[in-house]
Amino acid sequence: MSAPAIASPRPDNAAAFALGLGLTNECNLACAFCYRDASRVDRLTLDNVRAIMERVPVRSVNLGTGENGLHPDFGPILAYLRAQPIKLTMTTNGYSAAALPDADLAAFKDIEFSLDYPTEAEQDGQRGPGNWRLLHEQAARCRRLGVPVTFIAVMMQSNFDRLADIAAIAQAYDAPLRVNVYQSVRTDTFALTYEQYWSGFERLFERTDVIAIGEPLVRAMAGLPPRRGGCGVATVRVTPRATVQPCVYWPGAGAPLDILLDAGSDIAATQPFADARSVPQTCGDCAHLTACGGGCAGRRRLMGALGKADPYCPIVRGDKRPLTIRLAAAREMPKLESACTTIVMARA
Repeated sequence: MSAPAIASPRPDNAAAFALGLGLTNECNLACAFCYRDASRVDRLTLDNVRAIMERVPVRSVNLGTGENGLHPDFGPILAYLRAQPIKLTMTTNGYSAAALPDADLAAFKDIEFSLDYPTEAEQDGQRGPGNWRLLHEQAARCRRLGVPVTFIAVMMQSNFDRLADIAAIAQAYDAPLRVNVYQSVRTDTFALTYEQYWSGFERLFERTDVIAIGEPLVRAMAGLPPRRGGCGVATVRVTPRATVQPCVYWPGAGAPLDILLDAGSDIAATQPFADARSVPQTCGDCAHLTACGGGCAGRRRLMGALGKADPYCPIVRGDKRPLTIRLAAAREMPKLESACTTIVMARA
């Protein structure tokens, strides 16, 4: 049995949250590495969304999980969200953007397109025929409408050494690349080895400039100061099943939505959110603790080892993995402090 995690301080509940809404888990594709539950169809309702927004202080909303354009009430839900004083973003494989008229698409602060490979053959081979062309068409359409674009890639065994090539593709749209490390929610087939994890970031930073680093271990090894937000502090995820989680990758069904509606901003004081802020005992005297925070709690929780060190931690291995980075110019991005993610811009 691993040692219990160190209790973490309760966050300032006056702060607004970055809210992730999974309106539906339906998708037009069936990617093998996706974390969504494809065994059933679940949907949030407009009443669910309205209740959440009226009860929880929110600064930004990202629509993700499945393809929101497949939700039969996507139009009314979007109309409601457009009227709120928030920054609205959406993550899509291109389908949901294509489903929207120009006026609705222009309401978004940012549209994220999922691109995991630098070639059409690989992208379509993994995601489905025509996906490469669709996302490029919709990215170009967004730029014509003046909507900022971000590309998002999952770092995994099959692409960890070519992410800078994807960043170069994104640059054609004046778009950054946002990188999430693959988490073994449903399978560990795509999980990175320790060496792949670190060499992947080393190669990425050789050809890109950093906008933000939320991946805890990488942030620490790059010598950056502690972050302001992150999982368990400033993010709330509501799933299509109307359950609440501190992180999109957090295992288990999640807490019933009623708990969020009852607690409001105090949701961050509940046990799952406290667990997402927890620090393993072995990390207590580490010089990198303030920047790292014990690594990714979601990853540790998925492995059933919340009280153990992050498996990618070099310090517990007696290893050294200093990272040399070059910072990019400041850029407004709604998801900048909302997740364990890394955002870079290809160098000209």
